[in-house]
Amino acid sequence: MNQVRAKKHLGQHFLKDMEVARRISSSLPFDGQPVSVLEIGPGTGVLTQFLLQQPNITLKAVELDSESVQYLNTNFPQLDVIEADFLKMDLKTVFTDKFFVIGNLPYNISSQIFFKMLENKESIPCLVGMIQKEVAERMAAKAGSKTYGILSVLMQAYYTIEYLFTVHEHVFDPPPKVKSAVIRLTRNDVSKIDCNEQLFKTVVKTAFNQRRKQLRNSLSPIIAKDHPIFNDVFFNKRPEQLDVAAFVTLTNQIEAALQNKL
Repeated sequence: MNQVRAKKHLGQHFLKDMEVARRISSSLPFDGQPVSVLEIGPGTGVLTQFLLQQPNITLKAVELDSESVQYLNTNFPQLDVIEADFLKMDLKTVFTDKFFVIGNLPYNISSQIFFKMLENKESIPCLVGMIQKEVAERMAAKAGSKTYGILSVLMQAYYTIEYLFTVHEHVFDPPPKVKSAVIRLTRNDVSKIDCNEQLFKTVVKTAFNQRRKQLRNSLSPIIAKDHPIFNDVFFNKRPEQLDVAAFVTLTNQIEAALQNKL
C-alpha cells in the first residue's frame, strides 16, 4: 500500500480492513451465476482481490489515478483496468450486456456517480457501494424523514435501496472525518415511471431546493403562484411528505396545468 499515495483531490481513502472488504464483495447478489462487474476506484485492490476470487465474475475496473493503475497492473495482471474518469465514460462500451457496479466510491463525487447510474439504469441491475454514512442514510430515507430529499426520490423511483452496514473511520488510510456505510441498490420492476421523466426530475429538484416551504411556494419557478392548480390543499404539503408515487402524480398535474396554459 505504501507504493500508492492517497490523493485528497481524488477523495481517496484506502480501505485496509480485509473483513470489511470481504463483506462488501460478498454483498453482490449474483448467487454464483455468471455476471459482469465493474469496480469503481479500486485503488490498491483491497476489494478487487476478493472479487477476483469469484470464478463466475467477469471483472473490469475503472481507475482515474495513474499511480493506482500502475500498481494494479503490476499486482493484478489478470485484471482489466480502464484508466478513465467514470463520470465521463460511455458505459455502453464497457460491457455489451448488463453489469453490476461495486466500489469504495469517492465521497466527493458519490452523488454524481448515482446520477450517472440513473442515466444507465437499464444496464445496471445492482450497485454495492461504500459511501459517506450521511449520504447512505439520505438515499435510503423514507418520505417524512428529515433526511429524505432529491437523491432519495430519484433513486427510489428505480431502485430498491438497502442500508447494509456502517463502517468506522479507523479502517481507512488515511481515515476520513466521517463514518461510512455500505449500501445495495437493486433495480425494481419500473421500466418507466408514469409521467414525463424529465419534468419529474425538475419537479423533485425544484421542490427540495426550498424544502421548508409548502409546494405552492417551492414550485413557483415552474408554474406561477397564482395558477388555479395551487388551490388544491395538496399543495399545502412540503416536499419531504411526498413519496415517489405522490411525486409522479404531482408531475402529471403540473404537466397538465402547463399544457392548458399553452
